[in-house]
Amino acid sequence: MAKNGGAHGSATLFGLLALASMVKLGFVAGGGHDYAMALRKSILYFEAQRSGVLPPNQRVSWRASSGLFDGKANGVDLVGGYYDAGDNVKFGLPMAFTVTMMSWSILEYGKQMAAAGELRNAMDAVKWGTDYFIKAHPEPDVLYGEVGDGDTDHSCWQRPEDMTTSRQAFRVDPQHPGSDLAAETAAAMAAASIVFRGTYPGYANLLLVHSKQLFEFADKYRGKYDASITVARNYYGSFSGYGDELLWAAAWLFEATEDRSYLEYLAGNGEALGGTGWSINQFGWDVKYPGVQVLAAKFLLQGRAGDHAAALQRYRQNAEFFVCSCVGKGAVNVARTPGGMMYHQRWNNLQFVTSASFLLTVYADFAAISGRGAVRCPAGAAQPFDILKFVKSQVNYILGDNPRGTSYMVGYGASYPRQVHHRGASIVSIKRDPSFVSCQEGYSSWYGRQAGNPNLLDGAVVGGPDEYDDFADERDNYEQTEAATYNNAPLLGVLARLAASCGGLKEEEYEQETATPVVNRTSSSSSASSLPATTAIAIEQNVTRTWARRRTTYYRYAVTVTNRSRRKTVRELHLGVSGLRGRLWGLEEARYGYVPPRWLPALRPGRSLRFVYVQPASTPANVWVTGYKLV
Repeated sequence: MAKNGGAHGSATLFGLLALASMVKLGFVAGGGHDYAMALRKSILYFEAQRSGVLPPNQRVSWRASSGLFDGKANGVDLVGGYYDAGDNVKFGLPMAFTVTMMSWSILEYGKQMAAAGELRNAMDAVKWGTDYFIKAHPEPDVLYGEVGDGDTDHSCWQRPEDMTTSRQAFRVDPQHPGSDLAAETAAAMAAASIVFRGTYPGYANLLLVHSKQLFEFADKYRGKYDASITVARNYYGSFSGYGDELLWAAAWLFEATEDRSYLEYLAGNGEALGGTGWSINQFGWDVKYPGVQVLAAKFLLQGRAGDHAAALQRYRQNAEFFVCSCVGKGAVNVARTPGGMMYHQRWNNLQFVTSASFLLTVYADFAAISGRGAVRCPAGAAQPFDILKFVKSQVNYILGDNPRGTSYMVGYGASYPRQVHHRGASIVSIKRDPSFVSCQEGYSSWYGRQAGNPNLLDGAVVGGPDEYDDFADERDNYEQTEAATYNNAPLLGVLARLAASCGGLKEEEYEQETATPVVNRTSSSSSASSLPATTAIAIEQNVTRTWARRRTTYYRYAVTVTNRSRRKTVRELHLGVSGLRGRLWGLEEARYGYVPPRWLPALRPGRSLRFVYVQPASTPANVWVTGYKLV
């Protein structure tokens, strides 16, 4: 998908397939799953999540129009958009991420979607979201980021068509900033503008106007959106901050415009906003760093970096940390269940499986097309074919190749969840029985029913099984049976890719490279494991005391984390700790690892942080830098 000058038309949309003959990957027919069917169902799911006035060609027939007065109390039209999951709230941050990922799926694999007869449906799904974002952005420095609130919504179990809960709208503006929300929405509209450039140029230009305004607003008035829209904090809190979204938006605006000022922003703010400092193996609606890093690596591999090659190379190193960690060849690897599924957390784990599968797929294709070939990992080379083979194993797991033999995509296969945690699907359709269902009647008559849902939430990917591959198909088990739009969005591209190959991947002849493992040690004294490291931060572990108790020898380790920069301050430091078998003192547990205590918000040049832990073994825990910002 390399571009010449400013040319960035419809070739962008289908560029990847046009180069398919150049890559050293071939395909053979076969495979036990119908990926084209799964793709169709995945796109269909978004029609069940629609809010607003449903169109005549609405295919999910049990749904009807809803939320028809959204925004009225605020003097703005906010009718439309998507409900995020099984409730009736429109949360702006996950909705924008959903649209960004649907757009990216189309940009990479649109021609494959067209071959499956689904490109128009996929584009319609994107436009349903962007039409809403245009309404939600009535002024350059105003963005509405939520309609309804989770607290009142969760006290009701109602069809969206019957809603009696609050439809108050919440916004960010210069006095109440929300850089993460505004920047993610900018990214969504920039990515979508490329999708529509060839077929709807006027609309594409309008999206770009909104995207540029939102990015400027996000960058000028900085702050976390959940500090302004506090009702979102318990549902979609911004744990990673706004640095990743600012970089994410800049990357997508560069992709959409070829305006090098956005590339300069991406390269010049990598340290200050965490793009080159975060090495993390989780990608989703909150943390965008791996996505930014993959996009930056793409620009580098396509020869578009110019004077910023050194900065983009640092992004690329973190992108490859993500790849290596996911495929099990990293110094720190994503855990897997006994059945082979990537595992991060019990609550909606599959969101991370689908998003990682997408990034792995596009990175493998970028590497193959560019001639880069294998990704060099600490535990050996990861060839593009092997990466794609791993992705296929994750998709197959979702579709039923798992210890339970259960498909976690509703409506696909013979065995799939029947009691999905979803208000609309679990109550009789208003078209079949128009009688009003109240908040409490929904709970008493429908929520607790042991029978399957009366309406099929076709194509929805639910939260999925736990770390032992166990799953309970129960409506009140929302951690496992609730689906979400951001579970499906990244999967569209992966399914299109697999559908085009008929499910079979064929490894042709590769020119094998001699891959020398890259070993990055986080401890200069005691750690024997290869872990991601950074030149800005040094980590040293030392045994300071030992003692024996009940035939067990205990070791007290002191860990020193030092800012080696001569002029810059380390902020928002996150540390990863694995292999810990005892207690730890001096750090606080956070969403993405461990952080310094609150009284130490920053490490000035040359300063150190110290913490200790006790280990009933002579082998130390692994300690590494997950992320930081250098300002």
